[in-house]
This record gives sequence, structure tokens and C-alpha cells, in this order.
Amino acid sequence: MSLHNKNILAFVDDYYEDLELQYPLYRLREAGAKVVIAGAEKGKTYKGKHGYPCQAEISFDSVKVNDYAALLIPGGYAPDKLRRLPKVLDITREFNKQKKPIAFICHAGWVPISAKIVKGIKATSFFAIKDDMINAGVNWVDEPVVVDSKNHFISSRTPDDLPVFCPAIIDYLAKSKKK
Repeated sequence: MSLHNKNILAFVDDYYEDLELQYPLYRLREAGAKVVIAGAEKGKTYKGKHGYPCQAEISFDSVKVNDYAALLIPGGYAPDKLRRLPKVLDITREFNKQKKPIAFICHAGWVPISAKIVKGIKATSFFAIKDDMINAGVNWVDEPVVVDSKNHFISSRTPDDLPVFCPAIIDYLAKSKKK
């Protein structure tokens, strides 16, 4: 499936889970998508939990949601930092408002929780934030990947789920009419 002409925004901050950003980044690019990495500072290099570097191509302040077909939020410790940034929450809410896919894995569910956009969705996460998800109104299930196409959310639990998470994102975007 081809994702040519699809732009995807991915969040980064220090202590992201290396595989949960790098694996989807390359899989989506292989499928033809342009993935743009956004961080607090354009040009800053962020380090993953395991030391893998990732440079932000744009700052959160310069993100224009209309330019993107989907949002990817990797897990690790980064989501706990990201959810404290008003601009990150604004971006996430705007993706939701435009009904564009929001893909998150592991602890990344904290970002849409803090954006207050998960009530009533079906999703999964790392088991450690299961209570947070349920308390925010999520219909939480313990499955490798959950595609809630009614609500445009794609979620997974851990790096072990990446082989099903990435194809789910690609399939969803290939069928989407969004830019």
C-alpha cells in the first residue's frame, strides 16, 4: 500500500522509547509517507531511553495540523513530559477535531488523556497506565493493536506489538482520504 502524498507528524522528546519512534518512522517512510519529527526546539537532538538520537525537524510552535494526515506519538518517558506542554495538547486536540488518525503506543496514551479527547474510545496501552486510560473514559482492552476507526485512534501496548501496530497505521492511512 502506498502512502505517497501523506505527511505524518511524530512527536519527540528526551527519553522516548527508541523502537516506538524509529520502527514506525522507517516503516511509514518505506510505505511512501513523509514523516516529520516535531520537538520543542527545531534542530535539537533528543535522546531515546536507550540513547538513540532523533533530531526535531520542526518545533511544536510551527506545526500546522492541516499539513498532516496523521499524528504518531511514541511511548517511553517522553509522553509524561509532552503532556505538560500546552502546544502539544493543542496540536493533539486539533488532530482529533479534524478527525485525523492519532496513533499512540505504550505510555503515549498520556498525551491524548491530557488533551481530554479519549472519553468513549476503544484503545490499549502499556498495562501500567491502564487505570489512567480507564479513568479518562477509555474502553481499555488488552490487545496488541486496537483500531477504533469510528474515533480515528490506533493504539498498541509495547514494542513487541510494533509488527501489528505499523501495518494497522499504514492500512488505515492508505484507506483515508485525508491529506
